[in-house]
Parts: sequence; structure tokens; C-alpha cells
Amino acid sequence: MSASPVYLDAATAAPMHPVARQALLAAFDDGWADPGKLYTQARRARQLLDAAREATALTLGVRADEVSFTPSGTTAAHGAVLGGLTGRHRVGSTLVHSAIEHSAVLHAAERHVAAGGTAVGVPVDRLGRLDLAAWSAAVRAPGVALAALITASHEVGTVQPVAEAAAACAEVGVPLYVDAAQSVGRVPVPTGWSVLTASAHKWGGPPGVGVLAVRKGTRWESPWPADEREGGRTPGVVNLPAVVAAAASLRAAAADAAAEATRLAPLVDRIRARVAAEVPDVEVVGDPVLRLPHLVTFSCLYVDGEALLHALDRRGFAVSSGSSCTSSTLRPSHVLEAMGVLSHGNVRVSLHRETTEADVERFLTELPGIVAELRAEAGVVGL
Repeated sequence: MSASPVYLDAATAAPMHPVARQALLAAFDDGWADPGKLYTQARRARQLLDAAREATALTLGVRADEVSFTPSGTTAAHGAVLGGLTGRHRVGSTLVHSAIEHSAVLHAAERHVAAGGTAVGVPVDRLGRLDLAAWSAAVRAPGVALAALITASHEVGTVQPVAEAAAACAEVGVPLYVDAAQSVGRVPVPTGWSVLTASAHKWGGPPGVGVLAVRKGTRWESPWPADEREGGRTPGVVNLPAVVAAAASLRAAAADAAAEATRLAPLVDRIRARVAAEVPDVEVVGDPVLRLPHLVTFSCLYVDGEALLHALDRRGFAVSSGSSCTSSTLRPSHVLEAMGVLSHGNVRVSLHRETTEADVERFLTELPGIVAELRAEAGVVGL
């Protein structure tokens, strides 16, 4: 009998929180009507939506009317970038962003550039941490409409100096957008931002729910055709049962976040230490201290990244990768490339509330042999 599968890709999507499952099923009964209508069923749906917004706002430390729900974290990111730029088009058309933003932010930047705007990428160091001096210089340039900084790297876990970056923006009146997808529900949300986005399936909510928060006084204008729903920030009827489940699970995840971080951080430390010690020619990347508590990334030289993921999957381990060696793309992860670190045979391990010490031990026990087998198949021996 084979061992049970071990899911280690929470940074992509965490397993659904039990609270989310309960709330989702309950909301199917009460949350199917259009909350914008006036009859009894609609008023009940409106109560559920208002309660979900209040709970989410409380966790984020904002007002309820500053929070909108979107069909995904990607939609929220697109809206944050394009709406922030549209709202400040009279000031200029330059977007400043870190070199390690999520692809959703970079794709929005590409759309902006294609329409005649400008995007300026700010470098990071080898640990994946923002170059603050370069950032400060970039946001001080004339014509900067918006700055974008991820709160913590989704690929290597390095926490960014958001407070310092926000202070540099505030000095010159540039609004800061933060992609907090990997932070919300896990670590405290940083301050100083004007626009924030998050994604429910990262904290154990259902997929298909994003959060877009726009602080009062921020010049933000919807880039989408006019729609009165969700404060005019995103078009269409929300998936109310999913929104209710997202809000309920966010509250539960945030309540447990400190304890979970205390539990998971030593497991990540163990992975960092053991992989470096027991797998030859490996580079563990990202900041070893200023990092998310649940995420670790390492790269194995002389190993095909896709082959490594498949080999791990066959042994029951679900992990992710930002490797340069995959059949679908010969380009390395833009994050690893910006850091200047090894990208071959890259593995991202991200833990969650159901991850046990035994799961981590089993992974660490089997990984060296799996890597050695792949290297032997490739003719790389004697390491």
C-alpha cells in the first residue's frame, strides 16, 4: 500500500478550510438571490454580503466600504494596477514596480505599456529583497502615477520592506499598491498602502474570490465598463456563497495565523537546513530570516525541473516550481532571474494548516534519493 499523498503547494492554493466548507454549504441555501434587489430573498443575500464585507474589512484593518470582491485574485490585481493608473492619468503614465511582482501585475503593466504608458522595474538583491535606494529614486521621478510592491515573494518567500517603500511613496504623493496574496491570513498586513489585493484560495477559502481594497482618498478609477456593483470597482454579480465562505475562512485563518506561523516556521527551517546539507549542488534561495513562515524554495543543479516535479508527484508529493528546465518554457522564473540565483531543478515547498511534521520528514527522507536518481538518468554521477 502506497503512502498517502502529501500536498505541499499551499502558495498556489491552500486546502479548503473546514470553516469555508461549512459556510459555503450554508450560503447555497441563503445566498443565491441577487443582493441588489429589494424582495425578501435578496435582502437576506444582501445581509450575507454586508457581513462578509465587514468581516474582511476588519481583518484587513480598513472600512467596509473600501473593500470589494472580485472574481479572482488576478482580476483584483489587474483592477488595482489599471485602475490606479487610470485614476492618476493627469499626473503621469509611469508605473513603478519591483522586478519580482506576480505575473498578474506584470501582465497589467504590459497592457499599460502597449497603450502608450511606461513601466519601470526596480531590482532586488540575491535574497529577493527590494533595492530601496533604487525604489526611492524611481518613485521620485516625474510622471509616476502608481507604485506596485508585493508584500512577500510568492516564489521564494522573502518579505519586502513595505513600510520603507510606502514612506518613500508618501513623501512624493505616489499611491502604493500592494499584492498581499501570500500575506493575508498568514502574517500581519503591512501599513502605508493605498490599494491592496488578495486571493481567497491562498488562505483556505474557495477559488474564484479576490479582494480589492482601495483606501478613501486614493485616486482610483475603474478600468472596466461602468457597473454599479461592488462600489463600481468590478463588474458583475459576485459569487455570494463563495464570498461568504472566503470571509468566514479568512477570519478563522487570521485568528490562527500567529500560532500557525510558530508551528510552520521551524519546519521550513528544517527543510532549509536539511536540503542544503543532504542534497549535493543545491541552492536554497530567499531570505533565511525575513521570510514568510510557510514557504521555502531551492534549486538543484543538473536536474530537469519538470522531471523532478513528476518524480516527486509519483512518490506522492505535490510541489511547485519556477524552473528554467520545463518542456513548456525555456525561460527561467522572472523572480529567480531577477535575483540572479540558480533556477535549474527549482522546487517550491509551501506548507499549510494540515501539514504535519511527519509529512515534512517523509519529504526530506525521500528527496535526496529522487534527485540522485534523476541525475544518474541524466548521466551526472559522482557528486
